[in-house]
Amino acid sequence: MNAPQSSVVILGGGPGGYEAALVAAHLGARVTVVDRDGVGGAAVLTDCVPSKTLISTADFMSQFETASDLGVHLEDHEGDEVSDSVAELTAVNRRILALAAAQSRDIGARLAADGVQVLAGTGRLLEAGSVEATLADGTTQTLSADVVLVATGATPRVVPFAQPDGERILTWQQIYSLAELPEHLVVVGSGVTGAELAQAYLGLGSRVTLVSSRDRVLPGEDADAATVIEDVFRKRGMDVLGRSRMASVSRTESGVVVRLVDGREVEGSHALLAVGSVPQTSGIGLEDVGVAVSESGHIVVDKVSRTSVRGVYAAGDCTGVLPLASVAAMQGRIAMAHSLGDAVAPLNLRAVSANIFTDPEIATVGFSQKDLDEGTVDATSVMLPLSTNPRAKMQGITDGFVKLFARKGGGTVVGGVVVAPRASELIYPVTLAVQHGLTVDQLAGTFTVYPSLSGSVAEAARQLHQRD
Repeated sequence: MNAPQSSVVILGGGPGGYEAALVAAHLGARVTVVDRDGVGGAAVLTDCVPSKTLISTADFMSQFETASDLGVHLEDHEGDEVSDSVAELTAVNRRILALAAAQSRDIGARLAADGVQVLAGTGRLLEAGSVEATLADGTTQTLSADVVLVATGATPRVVPFAQPDGERILTWQQIYSLAELPEHLVVVGSGVTGAELAQAYLGLGSRVTLVSSRDRVLPGEDADAATVIEDVFRKRGMDVLGRSRMASVSRTESGVVVRLVDGREVEGSHALLAVGSVPQTSGIGLEDVGVAVSESGHIVVDKVSRTSVRGVYAAGDCTGVLPLASVAAMQGRIAMAHSLGDAVAPLNLRAVSANIFTDPEIATVGFSQKDLDEGTVDATSVMLPLSTNPRAKMQGITDGFVKLFARKGGGTVVGGVVVAPRASELIYPVTLAVQHGLTVDQLAGTFTVYPSLSGSVAEAARQLHQRD
């Protein structure tokens, strides 16, 4: 006799939600996703996919500058040298939004092919096994569920003294409606989002001022890596204001003014607010059914994505575990495997690779330099500048490095940092080493192509070889 089919209801169609839906469907469950904005969520429609496409466009433009150092230049049909490339922002944003929409459609098609039902609307927990869905047409449905996954994500943080208007004062979700490139963009916030978009608009041709409340940009990242990025920002003409906390942002007759707490004022044509995000967890019935929520509004979960209520799981930015699409997706997969009785391993944050899409990129995995300095892990490190790598020289790469961390005694690789173009690709062998407990000797003993940037990963491992 066949077991009854399990029913799964998922609130939110972002990476945590749609990846969970695919796993649940594969495991034989009847799956319904209640999604308000379109499958793919903010990651696909307003955040990761759009911002990285914008950054890729700016990176492409920067290649024109590098080309001259390599002995290459452009000429018009009359033989005159072309000195400047120009970004047409309307066309750039049109392409970005088209790519995001296409990605969302692809995800929707995959869900449909696997038998997942997607309801356009919002969901609210009535009890642990019951969800009320308010659909786009105003009607409601009550959905029974053996398992509920909350994957409602987060939204840009807005403060009372800096209200976005979508025209001059913008959140990172509103920038793709701009018709013209900002003449002078003031970016408030020097975390990952602020740093990425500041450099993107600098590369597209805007004058950019970055307002940072901390001593340096990217304060949560490896200090050596952040120093490289800040130096690159300044070399390329960005005005970086360190230890400069915003007091307010307001419109002027012709643009914006950002007032700092020390009394200084920064005038620009536009302001981009990158001051964090808040979880979308209010008004969806969590408190009514007893789901524990932290003071910041994030849903409290364990390493298999369980909440404090049996049968209710959560994944993604609404949990505050780690705001990465890859982590959200893994949390969603783990939740479904655990709830539906499949083999599962708890979430291992030490093996999560992350990337900041500046130019050069910063990729990290495992323990950090701060962990070594504070004695969290007994390890040693080595850092190799890319300027000595032959492939880097060929490509005109002057900024960046590879840093590896290995446990003392056995030489197990426990972490690493790569600062380089396409560091997001170069971090993969280091992530494999961290995930599977490989030693520096095993990493160094693996063939690399010559010449290649990955050769610096193997060379760093060779330098960490520990003799008995």
